[in-house]
Amino acid sequence: MNANLSLAHLVAQASLPVQFIMLLLLAASVGSWAVIFAKRNLLARTRKAADDFENRFWSGGALTDLYESTRRNKEDEGLVPIFSAGFEEYTRQQQGGRIDPDDIMAAVQRQMRVAQVREVERLEGGLSLLATIGSVSPYVGLLGTVWGIMSAFIAIGNVKQASLAMVAPGIAEALIATAIGLFAAIPAVVAYNFFTRSVESLENRYLTFSDEMIGIIERALRSAKS
Repeated sequence: MNANLSLAHLVAQASLPVQFIMLLLLAASVGSWAVIFAKRNLLARTRKAADDFENRFWSGGALTDLYESTRRNKEDEGLVPIFSAGFEEYTRQQQGGRIDPDDIMAAVQRQMRVAQVREVERLEGGLSLLATIGSVSPYVGLLGTVWGIMSAFIAIGNVKQASLAMVAPGIAEALIATAIGLFAAIPAVVAYNFFTRSVESLENRYLTFSDEMIGIIERALRSAKS
């Protein structure tokens, strides 16, 4: 490739609007990768925490001991916040003197549902940014492409005789803007789809755990009443 048509030279010689668009797309790409790495670590840590907690939950120990253990270890991810919300409400209702199992169960379900929604919202943080970058970046790159081609044709119109050497830099810088837009968009879209499925899987897991814990509490209440 001719030195005058190197990537660095084309970017340096691009018009200010195209350079601004390239810089914006590069910033979007860096931001999306930062979210991707952070979200990957968060989901992996949350899945591991959920696995560890479920093993302890189904080990046959008392729920009171499990609750105290999570408090001592300051666990606050995965299934722990949902379990803690339900257990604390159950204890509160018991201490308040309520004996109607239906009222107690309704209160426990409500608190567990609130905790579950908050946990899912925490897992979904940053996904909207990935969706925005994935959907907008190609159009921003296309804007840079249109601007670069327009500048190239304006340059052609200002001379009596045009040549490929005159047009090539403008077309090349326009295509670079498109390439950077796709470079920012493709990983963001792939990561968004992958993380969305992962969050949905964890949400279903939370729902299943909530139903199982509510069933345990309900059986205990019915047994105590009888």
